Amino acid sequence: MKEQTAGTMEPASKVMVRRRRSEVDKFEVRRSELAEAALETLAELGYARTSLREIAQNSDFTHGVMHYYFTDKFDLICCSVQHYKSKCITRYDQVTDTATTREELLKGFLDKLGETLEIEPHLHRLWYDLRAQALFETAFRDDVIAIDQSLEDMMWRIVSRYAELGGTQPTVSSSAVYALVDGLFQKYLLKHLSGDKNAIRDLQENARQLLPAIV
Repeated sequence: MKEQTAGTMEPASKVMVRRRRSEVDKFEVRRSELAEAALETLAELGYARTSLREIAQNSDFTHGVMHYYFTDKFDLICCSVQHYKSKCITRYDQVTDTATTREELLKGFLDKLGETLEIEPHLHRLWYDLRAQALFETAFRDDVIAIDQSLEDMMWRIVSRYAELGGTQPTVSSSAVYALVDGLFQKYLLKHLSGDKNAIRDLQENARQLLPAIV
């Protein structure tokens, strides 16, 4: 009978920890999949008209499945918006990471700004709906503040890189930059949803003037 070599057996506690971690990871992956699948319904109906049952009826998932992965509609809506906004941030970060000149960075930023307004206005509408509801619903506030901060950080990376490429420094704070850009975006989102055919062009032109003015 062969003797067991010392150290070849993994302690049971470590096996259990790894197994639990794997289960948690799978649970979070599934939540993300469901959140993404629910985005279209959420964006179409908005906060007030959305329920887990309504979302289930407009997707391939049962009401029971939705309840298993999400505590309530607050949980689902926050998870869905977080998932979408993290994808948006990745798109802009790609521009920031690859641009080698101010002109290249500005063009990439404006292109992404126009593109997302054109093809995903209903998803941005959902975000602004959620942010407005956070003024009344305490259940939303922590998530909304976290998403808002991630968007502010993304915008600051763009401005900081633009300044770096020109050998200058931003002349306003991170919060001010975000408020200015977000205000422009929300203004032209409303115009775009109202049928203004110049909304995308006007947003890009205003952003084109803004960035050099604050750096």
